[in-house]
Amino acid sequence: HTSQRSSPHYCRHGGGSGCRSRYISCFSSVSRPSSSSSSLKFSSVPPHNLDSVDYLAEQLSQRKFKNIVVVVGAGASVNAGIPDFRTPGTGLYDQLQEYSLPRPEAIFDLNFFKMNPKPFLRLARSIWPGRNNESPKPTVTHSFLRVLQEEQILRRIYTQNIDGLESISGIDDDKLVECHGHFRSASCISCGKSMDANRYQEIIFRTTKTGRSIDDNGDDGEDDNNNNIPTCTGCRSFVKPDIVFFGEALPMRFQSLILEDVERCDLLVVIGSSLLVDPVASIPTWVSVDCPRVLLNLEVVGDFNNKSGKRTDIILQGDCDESVRRLCQSVGWESKIDQLYQKTTNGNN
Repeated sequence: HTSQRSSPHYCRHGGGSGCRSRYISCFSSVSRPSSSSSSLKFSSVPPHNLDSVDYLAEQLSQRKFKNIVVVVGAGASVNAGIPDFRTPGTGLYDQLQEYSLPRPEAIFDLNFFKMNPKPFLRLARSIWPGRNNESPKPTVTHSFLRVLQEEQILRRIYTQNIDGLESISGIDDDKLVECHGHFRSASCISCGKSMDANRYQEIIFRTTKTGRSIDDNGDDGEDDNNNNIPTCTGCRSFVKPDIVFFGEALPMRFQSLILEDVERCDLLVVIGSSLLVDPVASIPTWVSVDCPRVLLNLEVVGDFNNKSGKRTDIILQGDCDESVRRLCQSVGWESKIDQLYQKTTNGNN
């Protein structure tokens, strides 16, 4: 990709068809952040001392870290009833076989959406955030993110998720970068004209005369007329939520914040991510080698597998909520996350 802009141009790549590698970032004239720059300033915590969860908990309880950056993936929302993407058998990509897609990633492929938007819209209906009491609710992991914010040690959250649960849990807008977009706005895929999100939601959840939700198989007859597929009032092209599909540019907010955030980051936390979709997957490699990193995930992923010893990494392997709870028990935050969790599950921030 090329660009005339002087700032980085980041596109979403997931290693599907059309990508030369699973790990691709698109830049223009600015290179990746250097991990050895002498201008970088980090926590005064000596990294060689950060060799245990207990020591990490001690530093967190004493607020030794001031600029924590968190990368959040689909694993953080699994306990909200939203499947992750790649877990064999239960992951979203395995469940997508019913949609007769040419490949699982096609559900987030713009060219495929132009031909057949129904699979994506069916998925959107199943995970649309905050619609009613049956919609997914924030998890214990999201409450942990909220505690970091309330402790005033959170610099930024970079979430790969489109479920909006960080926002619903009470994370401030200025602390959040929704790297792959959200459902709070929608735009025409051709001319870019916006559509009110409430109107979009009304159309895709439209029911038949019998009160049944219109499904994608056309069994109710009415769906043959595409009456639950939002179209632009200007050019009549399809409209989709402002979700970043593969090959599309990430939001400008990502581009404007990421360089300074990785420079100032004094603790990098990765929660529930496979670290396969760039550029977000590369964030852990962009922080200084002096910056300690923590992984909470079912599997060891990315360069957390690197045994070179150049980085200080702590790995809490297992279910995200369970790992968060163990860490919060050590820090003394368990009652805080429990209170916040109860509030958000009851619909209060």
